Amino acid sequence: MGGSPLANPGATRALLEAYGLATKHSLGQNFLVNNHVIEKIMDLAELGQEDRVLEVGPGIGTLTLALLAEAGHVVSVEMDRELEPVLSAHAAAHPNFSFIMGDALRVTPDQIAEATGGEPTMLVSNLPYNVAATVILRYLQEAPSLRRLVVMVQAEVADRICAGPGNRTYGAYTAKLALLARVTGRFEVGPGNFMPPPHVDSAVVRIDRAPVCDPASGEPLTPECLAATAAVIDAAFAQRRKTIRNSMSASGYDKGALDAAFEACEISPTCRAETLSPTDFVLLASKLS
Repeated sequence: MGGSPLANPGATRALLEAYGLATKHSLGQNFLVNNHVIEKIMDLAELGQEDRVLEVGPGIGTLTLALLAEAGHVVSVEMDRELEPVLSAHAAAHPNFSFIMGDALRVTPDQIAEATGGEPTMLVSNLPYNVAATVILRYLQEAPSLRRLVVMVQAEVADRICAGPGNRTYGAYTAKLALLARVTGRFEVGPGNFMPPPHVDSAVVRIDRAPVCDPASGEPLTPECLAATAAVIDAAFAQRRKTIRNSMSASGYDKGALDAAFEACEISPTCRAETLSPTDFVLLASKLS
């Protein structure tokens, strides 16, 4: 259950040859050829027929075919024009599949909603590694209908996504992601599961939307509060080797206002940003505003 007919070396090689395609390292194309990994991705995704799935970087459609068997609709965004004939063939065979040729960082939420017949509820992808971190945060921020992401990324990106306060990989990206969602699953994927094998280790991470609430009201943060908190996070981590007071003042925050906010939040001005939780940053932003 949950597998793909393309998730083996023979089927992948045959399809590439049939369309006259070669793997393109410039786009980070390493084709997944282990069906067990596909099955584990599908288990984490827990799709239903009511789900509209967004996939970024479908390649030849290995994961796509597994998604189509379980979701109501799948829309894939692919920027490599040479893959258009393959995706067109999948679309002809599966009425619940549509695709957009373009850059996933430029495609608008409206374009995706139009292609899926509604706003997407899931993002499930073997992401292009060069843009993976950006894609994850962007779609969490701009597509509030997404309730879950199950994504394959480079292992070191997965470490950043999963890090907690005090961890050396915990940074501005992690804290901003944690304002919107939490990690609820992870498994590792070695280079031998791909053709050709990449030079890096990979991991699949499940991220469920779980917005941080305003500590004072218990309500989800407003867009204005989110923006203010993100700005505080960026300033706090701008010079992460410095104390949070020095890093934030170097980014333009008034030292007097900072000292008052630190005292009100019971945050030591000599601590470093990596020791603070996302809720700490929310409190700090509220006092500074």
